[in-house]
Amino acid sequence: MLAFMLATALAAPVGLRRLADVDAVDLGSAAKFAVLSKAGISTVPPSAITGDIGVSPISAAAITGFSLVKHSDETYSEAWQVTGKVYASDYTSPTPSEMTTAISDMEIAYNDAAGRTTSDETTVQSYADVKAGLIGGTTFTPGVYTWGTDILFPTDIYINGGPTDVFIFQTSGSVKAGSGAKIILLGGALAKNIVWQVAGFVDAGTTSHLEGIFLVKSFASFKTKSTLNGQVFAQTAVTLDSTTITLV
Repeated sequence: MLAFMLATALAAPVGLRRLADVDAVDLGSAAKFAVLSKAGISTVPPSAITGDIGVSPISAAAITGFSLVKHSDETYSEAWQVTGKVYASDYTSPTPSEMTTAISDMEIAYNDAAGRTTSDETTVQSYADVKAGLIGGTTFTPGVYTWGTDILFPTDIYINGGPTDVFIFQTSGSVKAGSGAKIILLGGALAKNIVWQVAGFVDAGTTSHLEGIFLVKSFASFKTKSTLNGQVFAQTAVTLDSTTITLV
């Protein structure tokens, strides 16, 4: 039995020790949004977004490529590329105050994710600078991961855990997914429990597929036919190009 346990440990993916569960990041009122931005959301049609999108403090004029149709009460708009509602800071009350709160909650979530530390290894396992940020082909188990570099995956990566396991990926740089690269979930892991805290920007290459909640200090760019199961919250702009985003 001991020999089997040792062999299993040696064969384990990144995240060798499983300690207590990582606490989830609370999104507050931002949780209902698939895309949330402070500086604008643009698309090259046809994109397909399932979930609400919104901008604040910038106005609806910064939502471009969607052919917005304002609802009769002027609290939100609709768009054929969005299965959900479109909100902006200059719509009729109570939307402005609700958008201010959503943006504040987005920033609180970012700071929460960024502030997770390694100070108590009996409660949270953390892993630093895995593969110097060149993570293509890597399998991740639950925990908090941090990089002082960009995170790059030109090939697929794997996130392996159960439906209640939480993964937090922190970087002081940017996240760049190569063309066709995919984040693949294993073992029942769920996108809603995967958080990417990105101090730089996110660049999703053509036909790439991402999973998780992307809390981005700068901008997020989704190239042609890229897809995301999850959410993207950017403190500047979000650009889409025939992109599919599904709030899960």
